[in-house]
Amino acid sequence: MNSLALAAQSKLDFLDLRELSQRDGEKWAHAGPDVLASWVADMDFPTAPAIREAVARRAAGDLGYPMWFDESDGGPLGEVFAERTWRRYGHAPDPTHVRLFTDVNQALLATLQLATSPGDSVLLHTPACPPFVEIVERLGRTPLTVPIEDHGAGWEFDPGRMESAAAAAGPGRCRALFLVNPHNPTGRVFRRTELESLAELALRHDLLVISDEVHADLTHAPHQHIPFASLGPEVAARTVTLTSGSKAFNLAGVRCAVAHIGPKTVREALDSWQGMLFGQVGVLAVEALKAAWTSGDAWLAEVKSLLDLNRRRVAEHLPDGLSYRIPEAGFLAWLDCRGVEVGDDPMPFFRDRAKVLLFSGPAFGTDGNGFVRLNFGTSPSVLDETLTRMRGAVAHKSK
Repeated sequence: MNSLALAAQSKLDFLDLRELSQRDGEKWAHAGPDVLASWVADMDFPTAPAIREAVARRAAGDLGYPMWFDESDGGPLGEVFAERTWRRYGHAPDPTHVRLFTDVNQALLATLQLATSPGDSVLLHTPACPPFVEIVERLGRTPLTVPIEDHGAGWEFDPGRMESAAAAAGPGRCRALFLVNPHNPTGRVFRRTELESLAELALRHDLLVISDEVHADLTHAPHQHIPFASLGPEVAARTVTLTSGSKAFNLAGVRCAVAHIGPKTVREALDSWQGMLFGQVGVLAVEALKAAWTSGDAWLAEVKSLLDLNRRRVAEHLPDGLSYRIPEAGFLAWLDCRGVEVGDDPMPFFRDRAKVLLFSGPAFGTDGNGFVRLNFGTSPSVLDETLTRMRGAVAHKSK
């Protein structure tokens, strides 16, 4: 199916390359003239109409101090988050345990700062999104990294290596498990048995679990997202669930994320500051996320339908020598470029030779050497041009 036929099937509005190149957000402004931006995790679709309308209504109304600066009852998004989680995943979180942050990174930082101490270790999978390891290290905590690897059957992690890493830190030194599910950058959706093995690990070692589930709404059928906190009361009581509309609804710029904080001690530590230490989100950001979660499902369904086609299109039109596992969630393709011998970091090769800006694999840690991350959350025509340029660069190199 060609790109025009793909576009005709969708009700989404597509921006052409001229319009995209004039955008002033980080994704396109950073790419430079005549370079296709396929790196940072923003999609190229206009904001969902329900979100635009909700923000416009609020902007025309009261923009003074909101009533919800005290979030001890869950704030303005507690019930919205709980209802949506039940509707989509069959899990009923306590809405009063919700607290708001500007983004997932800030929520991770705040949780680690309040719930762990300098010198403590944090267990996490690699490759890891660049800010995560940096946050752990800058707080004076030690990252214990365990790779997700592809041995022929898809991306998997070894539970035994997770256990060994936690034990090797020494008695009581590993204090937290940071989980990204669905995983970025591989797009892997963890199975129930895998999550249960991690839950058992957390219980044995008395770990706080911080579960980043920001890509959950973009899980592709037949895969199903399972909230980590849904594995049982004991697990929920030690789990902080992080999410936002930044990926599924392309709202990274509005700066609003939700943390559902199961551990009472962590909630109390956060509430004792009443927003003073970590700031507070704005009323327009809250309105945007509320509209996304209550009125954005039809738009999201269109997006997921297109992403499903695009993720398969990447597989069909990759340059010779590149390989990847079709992601089970999201709009990011983790491309193995080691077959074309362009060094540990293939990003400069494609930037300079193909005029395509991809995300550097080594930025995700040494397990990303030889890889790049491609963002296929764009129109079929832009994706086609991206892949055509990449194929041309690889073909020219082999001559």
